[in-house]
Amino acid sequence: MFKPLSMVALLSCFAIGFANAAINQTKGDFEDKFRQLDESLPTPNVYRNAAGEPGHEYWQQQVDYQIKAKLDEQKRRIEASEQITYHNNSPDTLKYLWMQLEQNKFRNDSMSAMTTTFGGIGNRGPATASASSDKPAQLSLGALRRQQFTDDHELGFDIQSVTDSNGNKLKFTIVGTNMRIDLPRHLKPGKKTVFNIDYAFNIVEEDAVTARSGYEHFPDDEREGGNDIFLLAQWFPRLHAYTDYEAWTNREFIGRGEFTLEFGNYEVELTVPADHIVSATGELQNPKNVLTSTQRKRLKQAEDAERIVFVVTAEEALENEKEGTDATKTWKFSANNVRDFAWASSRKFMWDARGHQQGGDDQPLVMAMSFYPKEGGKLWEKYSTESIIQTLEVYSRFSFDYPYPVAQSVNGPVGGMEYPMITFNGPRTELQKDGSRTYSQAEKRFLIGVVIHEIGHIYFPMVVNSDERQWTWMDEGLNSFLDGVAGREWDPSIPWGVEPRDVVDYMKSSNQVPIMTQSDSVLRLGPNAYTKPAAALNILRETILGRELFDFAFKEYAQRWKYKRPTPSDFFRTMEEASGVDLDWFWRGWFYSTDHVDISIDKIYKLRLDTHDPDIDFARQRQEELDKPESLTDIRNKAEGRKLWIERFPDITDFYDENDRFTVTNKERNAYQKFLSKLKPWEKTALERAVKEDKNYYVLDFSNKGGLVMPIILELTFADGSVENQYIPAEIWRRTPKAVSKLIITDKDKELVSVTVDPHWETADVDISNNHYPPKIIPSRIEAYKTKKRSGKVYRDIMQDIKTELKTYDEDDIEEDDNN
Repeated sequence: MFKPLSMVALLSCFAIGFANAAINQTKGDFEDKFRQLDESLPTPNVYRNAAGEPGHEYWQQQVDYQIKAKLDEQKRRIEASEQITYHNNSPDTLKYLWMQLEQNKFRNDSMSAMTTTFGGIGNRGPATASASSDKPAQLSLGALRRQQFTDDHELGFDIQSVTDSNGNKLKFTIVGTNMRIDLPRHLKPGKKTVFNIDYAFNIVEEDAVTARSGYEHFPDDEREGGNDIFLLAQWFPRLHAYTDYEAWTNREFIGRGEFTLEFGNYEVELTVPADHIVSATGELQNPKNVLTSTQRKRLKQAEDAERIVFVVTAEEALENEKEGTDATKTWKFSANNVRDFAWASSRKFMWDARGHQQGGDDQPLVMAMSFYPKEGGKLWEKYSTESIIQTLEVYSRFSFDYPYPVAQSVNGPVGGMEYPMITFNGPRTELQKDGSRTYSQAEKRFLIGVVIHEIGHIYFPMVVNSDERQWTWMDEGLNSFLDGVAGREWDPSIPWGVEPRDVVDYMKSSNQVPIMTQSDSVLRLGPNAYTKPAAALNILRETILGRELFDFAFKEYAQRWKYKRPTPSDFFRTMEEASGVDLDWFWRGWFYSTDHVDISIDKIYKLRLDTHDPDIDFARQRQEELDKPESLTDIRNKAEGRKLWIERFPDITDFYDENDRFTVTNKERNAYQKFLSKLKPWEKTALERAVKEDKNYYVLDFSNKGGLVMPIILELTFADGSVENQYIPAEIWRRTPKAVSKLIITDKDKELVSVTVDPHWETADVDISNNHYPPKIIPSRIEAYKTKKRSGKVYRDIMQDIKTELKTYDEDDIEEDDNN
């Protein structure tokens, strides 16, 4: 898509193009893995400097919202109006504004619907295509349900009016999931404009269309007609971001690339059925109007409680969901300096809370709260709010104190999704035959993991406001890295899936693209945007920089870009500048390429120093000769009793039969003295010391089979049983990136017997079979399976096919956390 460029951006493009063209390797096949990354990054400027900090003229827009919305439960529809105040803090004069209309994605004529393909790799399409050509493609029931729902409902935003602050109509144009509002007067730098939008939309059933929000219906509740849980997000027309690096970020919303938004202040009034409980971004402004005195007292008690306090108990929620009412209540919320607003509403909710005092006593209290129906049960009661607080403790240590007054986890139909101060999370208990509810180990782990992950997103990107539409890894990857840190501090036995060993299969797969690929074009989003960058950061922290340097630099990045909008170059430059370590090779390999790690130890040579002293060297050579295997011919001759000729006729022997070729004479000793006389004093001293120490010299040959340069981490095992670890920096590959040799010197009594590369699997090396010298037998598995013949072909048992498919790293599984 063509976009007008500012002069700074245009010069940056020319500079990048010139740098790329200026370096052109035409002789030999040398590939510089340590080539500086600056030629690929935007040129530093007054908005973003060379250190990765906001520049002295950094700016960003501000957008404030006043919204009044009504939930029509029976129609499952939102009717609303909003007043928007847009502050132009940019140096540019704006002729129009671009709005986001994400609900339009669900229209049958949307780009998302029209470009959904039938089956295919990396596509969550309406069908699954068989790998074998003789099997028919299958149309899933889920795809049929989605099509039926979108056919039966009028979806997307109904924009009823757009007016200025005086009530005059403004011209607007809807382009897919975007809307352009033409301003009657150009908006100059430093000025603001106020306008109003009246709108409505029909809420989608989340389970039918696989959305980021929507309603979930419970037909089996005692109330006639059942009940619903409503999760509302992307529920109001909101401004696209206008940035220094792209201008308007008005890329079409297809479904994968998330949201790029501006910070602002929100005043929101939500009118819902009177028996509903509402959770929302921000602080409740009118508790006396919507909560009972008992509920308000419980909420106050929760502020300094050691364990959760129920504001709405399970018994009260169960009783509440049996009825229904035509009466309404209006809940009023206020939220300052947030980039979005989401909310949830249902009569099914129980509500628990616990205060979390972070930092010193002078720091503001954070209320950790969870909202869930009876289907959440003891699972949510035990783990949801506790997981919130544990997340706040860990993330604050790595970044900054949690900046908002509330942090909420709401149970609903969405697997996992984040917004400022509120998250939607999916795990549930299971109903047993006796009417009780229990949960599996998988559901427990899912809940703890998804709450940590989604609450973590309130830091990244809800505060450190990266551009999710372009660079998914900047929020998902960084957050997955930190949720792995928090998760392992909760329980390291839970497989968190963000360590180097967890990305090996993806790293060697053929259907990967560089991490820096725009999200809608990524083939497998889960491993690309979540696991690979998380594993890379894990390696950077634990192996390359070490915890002290990494933690300092990462915290510096978080604090520099708190409430601001960083780009990848800002992250890369900050991590280098704050750690003091050149990491261009690391970013280039892990983020800009599809190379993988496969360092092979090919050979080990043991060398002995040639001292030129015949009394030393000849004795060693004699021993080396004796150490060689005896000739098979000689062995068999002896076995047959054959005597040597010199044994049969000893009178023909002489000096050379009694002394071997390694016997030293004065001739060799005189030559040695002549050699010493020609040495410089320091050379003679060095030689004498080496002879005296008599160390072992080993040359280790390595090859880089995967292309991605990494440090060489060695475990050296010696004949005396001792083990030593050695770390060789990645820069060893700087001149010969395909193969290197390394000299290792040990004491005389330290005889090397084996070497292992990457013994703790900390570099994501994809092939451990070449990591050992001498080679080791690598344990693997062989599975028994049944076969059957059909049309002359042999087919595996169907269960074997299922097992094979389950081993495939499918991004759709990962996307349960944060995607459609």
